[in-house]
Amino acid sequence: MDELDGRLVQALRRDGRASVSELAVDLKVTRATVKARMDRLRKSGEIAGFTVLTRSDVADHAVRGLMMLGIEGRGTERVMRALAGMIDVQAVHSTNGTWDLIIEIGTDTLDALDECLFRIRRLDGVTRSETSLLLSTRRAGR
Repeated sequence: MDELDGRLVQALRRDGRASVSELAVDLKVTRATVKARMDRLRKSGEIAGFTVLTRSDVADHAVRGLMMLGIEGRGTERVMRALAGMIDVQAVHSTNGTWDLIIEIGTDTLDALDECLFRIRRLDGVTRSETSLLLSTRRAGR
């Protein structure tokens, strides 16, 4: 990827539905250049796909946090299934290192976060946890 490819990807991150014409104007290149670059980036796998963000994906929760979990034995899949059913759990990431899972949590109040953390800590197989509140977020390329 060169500098123009990077700018194209950033523009698509801002608006994945931007037309080739809009991207060409934004990047100050021809439509043919944008089309050829997008085709090449998709073919090479650099652009793996496009997605839709729903209102709930971008709605800020008043209280957000990351919770790291240690899981006992082979209970990771069972814990992941239980977490996937919790409304306050935004994402579950498996990881290496000290922690087995990292969970993104979003609630409207600290009390709701406290209740969510309590429910997660009580899951069978969870042996330890650490939680960090997210104070601010800066998205790459935006």
